[in-house]
Amino acid sequence: MTDIQELLLSRIRDVPDYPKPGVVFKDITPLLADPAAFTALTEALAELSLRNGATRIVGLEARGFILAAPVAVRAGLGFVPVRKAGKLPGATLRQAYELEYGTAEIEVHAEDLTPEDRVMVIDDVLATGGTAAASVELIRRAGAQVAGVAVLMELSFLHGRQKLEPALGAAPMEAVLTL
Repeated sequence: MTDIQELLLSRIRDVPDYPKPGVVFKDITPLLADPAAFTALTEALAELSLRNGATRIVGLEARGFILAAPVAVRAGLGFVPVRKAGKLPGATLRQAYELEYGTAEIEVHAEDLTPEDRVMVIDDVLATGGTAAASVELIRRAGAQVAGVAVLMELSFLHGRQKLEPALGAAPMEAVLTL
């Protein structure tokens, strides 16, 4: 394990039985409160984005916004939010996806992405992969190219990467931490 991975992992708190019994929630607020850890994560995600040729950064609501906006600034790239349906004014593109119990929808402003854009999707966690796969489809529907998906941590026991890979095609999925 690298020094940065050890630092980040030491700043992620396990919260048992949240939000329901049997779930161990990975709380990143201690990491965000530590300027050295937050800076190290921001730099790692910015480097991944630039290495994969990104021209724009997409952040997924809500914790993805917290990580993606500083990554965009650090990399010198534009930031585009992907929001839950009904939260953006103006013309949007909407993408539905499956949840464990039901469905959800996400949106992006139609004019925020162009065919010239290579978009890196940034989020805090890759769990089951549904939101990430929907965001990749939404980016392609907007006419942009997908540079990849990068997350702070991948919960490998939930097999989200397998769900995401068909949507990604040749684009990479990168996790700073794999748990």
